[in-house]
Amino acid sequence: MSEPQPPVSVPPVNVPHPRAVRSFVRRAGRVTSGQARAYAAWGEHYLLPFAQAPLDVEQAFGRAAPLVLEIGFGMGEATAHIAALLPHLNFLGCEVHDPGVGALLKRIGEQELGNVRICAHDAVEVLQHMLPPASLHGVHIFFPDPWHKKRHHKRRLIQPPLVHELALRLQPGGYIHCATDWQPYAEQMLQVLSAEPLLANTATAAEGYVARPHYRPLTKFEQRGLRLGHGVWDLVFTRKGGSGDVAQ
Repeated sequence: MSEPQPPVSVPPVNVPHPRAVRSFVRRAGRVTSGQARAYAAWGEHYLLPFAQAPLDVEQAFGRAAPLVLEIGFGMGEATAHIAALLPHLNFLGCEVHDPGVGALLKRIGEQELGNVRICAHDAVEVLQHMLPPASLHGVHIFFPDPWHKKRHHKRRLIQPPLVHELALRLQPGGYIHCATDWQPYAEQMLQVLSAEPLLANTATAAEGYVARPHYRPLTKFEQRGLRLGHGVWDLVFTRKGGSGDVAQ
């Protein structure tokens, strides 16, 4: 008997490419049998459909708790680790890569992580339609595509319009945590985040970066890079007007 396969999103044909900013580039990928089983077993409970209406967080999670948005969680390793470490927080992950969604669903089911939900949709549209102002306790953006070539820098996720939208949706004292292993992108992130008037940098060091917060795990890729002498840069900014506490 063949393994069940999750639905695959197919882009429409004969439609001009939209000019709106997206938080992703859709990548092809093979969904494993384990990930397919995770879709079948847990997708109905942990996958949230995109809607052009504010998200009822208490209904979606079955409880009221501070909400953290993660944009582009990859294969979900860090998401699951942080959710297990911080069970008093709710986590909403946005990812359009089918194998990554399946991998996180598998982790959620196996680890019984009731504080994680997934929206397999463009995070920019989720932000615009489902998350009203001052609704977020935090935002995690870990290792987004650095788009190394200069002509592709405009495709980078961390740009002034998105950062402003994120800042508007943070509660006073809420935080944005970005991490990258590409120094030129770290420098751009620092410049963009510092220029947003609603945000304040939590770094005390002159260069503007922070030590890796305790909740963010070292991924296997990151550990390999560190062994090879590669750097990793973490940035944590908070919404002005609050205590500035990040994930505890």
